[in-house]
Amino acid sequence: MISSVRGPVLAVSLTGAVVEVGGIGLHLACTPGTLAGLRVGQEATLATSLVVREDSLTLFGFATDDERDCFELAQTASGVGPKVAQAMLAVLGPDDLRRAIAGEDVKRLTAVPGIGQKGAQRIILELKDRIGPPTGVVATTGAGVAVAPGDAWRSQVHEGLVGLGWSAKEADRAVDVVADQAGPTPDVGALLRAALRALSRA
Repeated sequence: MISSVRGPVLAVSLTGAVVEVGGIGLHLACTPGTLAGLRVGQEATLATSLVVREDSLTLFGFATDDERDCFELAQTASGVGPKVAQAMLAVLGPDDLRRAIAGEDVKRLTAVPGIGQKGAQRIILELKDRIGPPTGVVATTGAGVAVAPGDAWRSQVHEGLVGLGWSAKEADRAVDVVADQAGPTPDVGALLRAALRALSRA
């Protein structure tokens, strides 16, 4: 199992990053919060989880070991795969996820795409005694994923939201909600995180 990677960041997109390890560029699927702390050309250390399927090997990257551990634990709940587990961390983060499960906050969990009311109740039932209390640790982040000219940020944020599991219509609404935060040089990472917060409150 690959538990972490370290090396220079070769590329960053809205859904993942490429980190060079031993002369090989490894693509890691990451949440917006993790991606916001990465900059092309700078060295990064990411906790990782390798998901093996019959037709694919997908490496997921995380800013902290805690995020990685929550990602892996979430998948032990019935009906939760890696995509939903990643979306849970993108919307809530580790400590908010723990609070939602400990507080049996079904509404908070159903804000995650792919989780309905019955799914949320099942997650609470199966993970409540295992996920533990909030740690109070907050991952540090950098300046953002990318700066986009003009209105180009709209399609980039939209693509990132759809990639995390929201519908095109939900992504459109979220983009409209955060449009007034764009400014003359839009920070795509910050706008994507703001859109995620807007969707989780809806």
